[in-house]
Amino acid sequence: MNKYIAWFKDLHRNSLAVAGGKGANLGEMFNLHLPVPEGFAVTAQTYQEFIEITGLKKKIELLLQGLNVEDNENLQRIAEQIQQTIMAVPMPEHMAEEITTAYSLLGSSTKSAADLVRGKEVFVAVRSSATAEDLPSASFAGQQATFLNIKGEQKVVEAVRACWASLFTARAIYYREKNKFSHLKVLISAIVQRMVNSEMSGIMFTINPATNNANEIVIESIYGLGEMIVGGEVNPNTSLVDKETREIKKVEIRKQDLGLFRNELGMNEKRKIPEDHQKRQNITDKQVQELARLGAKLETHYNGPQDVEWAIEKGIVYIVQTRAVTTFKAGVHNTEKETDQEEEKIILKGETASAGVYSGTVKIVHDPSELNKIEKGDILVTAMTTPDMVPAMQRAGAIVTNEGGLTCHAAIVSREMGTPCIVGTEHATEKLQEGQVITVHATRGIVYEGRIEIKKEEKNKIQTIQSPSYAG
Repeated sequence: MNKYIAWFKDLHRNSLAVAGGKGANLGEMFNLHLPVPEGFAVTAQTYQEFIEITGLKKKIELLLQGLNVEDNENLQRIAEQIQQTIMAVPMPEHMAEEITTAYSLLGSSTKSAADLVRGKEVFVAVRSSATAEDLPSASFAGQQATFLNIKGEQKVVEAVRACWASLFTARAIYYREKNKFSHLKVLISAIVQRMVNSEMSGIMFTINPATNNANEIVIESIYGLGEMIVGGEVNPNTSLVDKETREIKKVEIRKQDLGLFRNELGMNEKRKIPEDHQKRQNITDKQVQELARLGAKLETHYNGPQDVEWAIEKGIVYIVQTRAVTTFKAGVHNTEKETDQEEEKIILKGETASAGVYSGTVKIVHDPSELNKIEKGDILVTAMTTPDMVPAMQRAGAIVTNEGGLTCHAAIVSREMGTPCIVGTEHATEKLQEGQVITVHATRGIVYEGRIEIKKEEKNKIQTIQSPSYAG
């Protein structure tokens, strides 16, 4: 009888309290016989027992007392202190032994611990799965840690403990505070899943998140592991698919010169993509249509639009995560175009990540040390946002990035916050000037010089944001 781990076959969509949002969805999909790599969850109750029997719970509580999350410097300091405190305490032997036994089963021909002959050590992904993430009301995007291509019993145990510690990153503490979740009532599971050695990967939305079109599936794809698409380090290719017929309506190819791959030593490394592959579609039409089929099946099963992570190894499509789309507004379909009168004032064009219109002052952030200059209502302009930028993003009236697509961090978080956001402009940090007044017409994917008045009839069709908000 396992006390500390639960296999995917024993999990389902109602297993949130045991395996967190990520683990519950993986169990549900695994039992639907979808192409989900096998794995198990180190349960949330294991983490709870760990912090209680080691005395960590009281230490964490004391460190969080009176914390002002708007004080960015102090928030970072406390977050690091809590994480270091957790990582300094070894995992009890009885817990570690059950985790390593389950890991060995992933590389063994038997699935019975009683008959276990230690199998070969396999590469796994170890992902955090908090009990307050991937909820219908908030996705908590990128708040906890993920570790890819982990191999070896002790490294798996270390990665699990690092996942637990990541429950207290500055961004996670900030998100919970803003969403009024109790820090010590939110628990965390660690998901240990056989690693897909991705040749291509990406994210699929079963609705169009930019236009709110429920009849379109959007599939974004890159070379290698999917971490670079979420981080906005690569501009993905985009395929637009008719949900009903699975006809590919549009393919947008964007130059991709880098990918993240596993090397011969088992390390993740960035590799240059051959020049003749950089500007061509990286997945076949057949794979696009198979992804669309799986996406539609998931949407039907969950009775709502889904945000799906996928990967391809040796031509086989795998689903590695699904979560509810938390920002879909039924009946709102944005298709506005600019008028000739306004065309001469266009500075930049990009992709609509989160619809809306906002006029304000440009503040350019080149690195995290500059985040404090973002004041309430400023327009945050950066190469790409990271989870550590969330407090500054919450203050911003609009966001414009050089890189990224519809599924990058900036896009996901902006849609949750209801903040107008344009991504993939390529040159925002070069063409825009510090202190410049601009209008971000995110519904159109256009940045205008100065303040642009929106026509009355258009205002009735689109969301006009006057100040940042947070949907939680």
